[in-house]
Amino acid sequence: MVAKISTGGNMFGALVYNQNKVDSEEAKVLFSNKMLLSEDGNFSIGECMRSFEMQMPVQLSTKKPILHISINPHPEDVLTDQQLSDIAKEYMQKLGYGNQPYLVYKHTDIGRHHIHIVGLRVDENGRPLNDKFEHRRSKQITRELEKKYNLHP
Repeated sequence: MVAKISTGGNMFGALVYNQNKVDSEEAKVLFSNKMLLSEDGNFSIGECMRSFEMQMPVQLSTKKPILHISINPHPEDVLTDQQLSDIAKEYMQKLGYGNQPYLVYKHTDIGRHHIHIVGLRVDENGRPLNDKFEHRRSKQITRELEKKYNLHP
């Protein structure tokens, strides 16, 4: 399993990218964490932006408050939506973002399923959460998840 972590300042761009995949039926929203949902359970870019903006302070001490993670299981690993959701939740919790607002998308656009996670990486005061050794910690977390779910390395 490979995880790629990107940070940036453009929440709208990350949401549009994933929503375009949903609109073309190459992705779907698996779940959301600490997001305000519409009553019908559908997600729109505008509603998602409002939900993130409500939880993002006006004053930021970073230019990159946005987190966009792609988690790619081995092509031979067939996982249910529930397993992918569980993996995303555990990954985010262990990486230190479990209490942050985020959306998890399942993509099927490249011949194998994988997930994208879009969320905030700042606290309520606009300060970035601890990202010290984040890539190293991410690698360790994916190894633990591979063992737990009996996945290919």
